[in-house]
Amino acid sequence: DINNGKMDRYHGNALTGFLTYAHLPAESRCYDPEFYDELEFDIAVMGATFDTGVSYRPGARFGPEGIRLGTRRLGATFSPYRKNFNVLNNWAKIIDCGDPPMTPIDNRIAIDQLYRAERAVLKHKTSDKNPGKFPRILTLGGDHAITFSCIRAAYEKFGKISVIHFDSHLDTVDPYFMNSNVTEYAAFNHGTFLNWAYKKGYLIEDGNMHAGLRGWYELADDVDRDDKVGFSRIMARDIDKIGVEGIITKIKERIGNNPVYISVDIDVLDPSTAPATGTVEPGGWSSRELLSVLDGLDGLRVVGADVVEVSPPFDSGEV
Repeated sequence: DINNGKMDRYHGNALTGFLTYAHLPAESRCYDPEFYDELEFDIAVMGATFDTGVSYRPGARFGPEGIRLGTRRLGATFSPYRKNFNVLNNWAKIIDCGDPPMTPIDNRIAIDQLYRAERAVLKHKTSDKNPGKFPRILTLGGDHAITFSCIRAAYEKFGKISVIHFDSHLDTVDPYFMNSNVTEYAAFNHGTFLNWAYKKGYLIEDGNMHAGLRGWYELADDVDRDDKVGFSRIMARDIDKIGVEGIITKIKERIGNNPVYISVDIDVLDPSTAPATGTVEPGGWSSRELLSVLDGLDGLRVVGADVVEVSPPFDSGEV
């Protein structure tokens, strides 16, 4: 309504308004059962302010805020790679549900809090742009342990799922490889969550893929255990041998038409590209390479996604 229906160049200033992902509408009713039938959307963005599952440097509890800050210049904009395609408005109703509570005191309770929040979001109806389907969730981490809750909630809606895991580390570590007497949740962290997802029966057997690996292994038999959990591996340096298209082809051949969850650990990128993370490893992909691979996955049956391990305390110049 500003200027008789014409956009005011100052009205859309990237620094104005409440801080949401890419200036999406903020919605406080996502987790309230009273609004399951009333509030409709296709994709929900939500944050997981949790980092007590880390093994090295904490700080990812501030990741959701940092990621949202990094999207201030996005918004109702058109992709330069897809003609007349508005990423945030053309094909779905997308909202920002904010961050559900997650205690920093007890990992068991925190992970359960996130699972219950994700489950609540998935009980809503989709908009008239995608009638009769389930919503999808993009979760902003938080350390990588939060992905367990996200996979669990997606599994309850879509059945067993495949996981595409962009990371420099395997994250299928045996929870009990150091001490067989530890409790279940003491053995739960950002390096064991995929093993737990496998143990709980959430993953499609032999239908999962790591991409961008280069972190040193904990044990000599890590690869054998990874095979058992159901993952195939693309190493970071493979992109120099087979290129972006080769990476995309290997992933799509592995996943097929399975319902798939995409998890992006920011440390899949090289430290020169993404210094703000807890366990940096040299020799990673560039942001251009990762974005090209992600774009190439168009057509897969994506049922959920996350971006994790963003740790703003280690950032420089909001890189």
